[in-house]
Amino acid sequence: MSTPDYERLREEAGAVWLPRDFLVVDGPHALSFLQGQLSQDVGLDNGLSTWALLLQPQGKLVAFLRVLRQSADRFVLETDAGFGESVVDRLDRFKLRVKADVSPLDWKCLAVRGPRAHGAVASGGAAGTVVVADWPGLPGADLVGEAPEPPDGVALCDLDAYEAVRIEAGIPVMGREVDESTIPAEAGVVELSVSFTKGCYTGQELVARIDSRGGKVPRKLRGVVVEADAGDLPPIGATIRNADGKDVGRLTSVARSPRLGTVALAYVGRAVTPPAEVTVAWDGGSAPARVEPLPLVP
Repeated sequence: MSTPDYERLREEAGAVWLPRDFLVVDGPHALSFLQGQLSQDVGLDNGLSTWALLLQPQGKLVAFLRVLRQSADRFVLETDAGFGESVVDRLDRFKLRVKADVSPLDWKCLAVRGPRAHGAVASGGAAGTVVVADWPGLPGADLVGEAPEPPDGVALCDLDAYEAVRIEAGIPVMGREVDESTIPAEAGVVELSVSFTKGCYTGQELVARIDSRGGKVPRKLRGVVVEADAGDLPPIGATIRNADGKDVGRLTSVARSPRLGTVALAYVGRAVTPPAEVTVAWDGGSAPARVEPLPLVP
């Protein structure tokens, strides 16, 4: 990892190309169709965006995605790379007598993160549609479109540095922290992506039932700081054990942080109250660690 890139993202502003899949829902029924399929109210003003969940009827998660309304009848949906096809397939299965087309979109995402992110984007020189992408403790904006470009004076940074900052902020991604087995309340994305006032949508029952129980779930997404040597980075899937040697969680993302050392995200049983001393174990190694509340860097 490039330490200067990490410092740009943390202390100034840096830009990173993110692997994302885009699709467009376009047609006179686009709004009503998406309102019935997504967990969030997407009756947005043109140019605004929001996060939402796309669920199966039984409540299983298909995708954690962002919705950008471009016009009255046109919406752009985006999710982490590799999951766009699943979104298209799921929407098409429920598109009965609906006057709206769902199709892939050849767009890219350039993420700008850092205390200067908003100012850098607003000052001009950046190509692409600007989408607010603030994280806990760290301002951000994403530039999306066919050919977004970095704002003037903002350097491109490597993805490893972005991963360290993402983990420190506690931001989940599809395929690691979020998959079909994830209960949204576990990942901490309900407040961001669910409306409890907009009306019915497919898969609503499970989300509403857990909310009615106070959001109590068996595990929670937590931060982990691992006391590992440079050559002993724990792998994704490494086991977290409490002081009694009981398995209480597993790592989902791992990175080197110039500020904190080895950092990770993990789903940890709700009986573990952070901060908590634990051991991270994997084939061929182990290391002491601490389970911490998120974000790891305020």
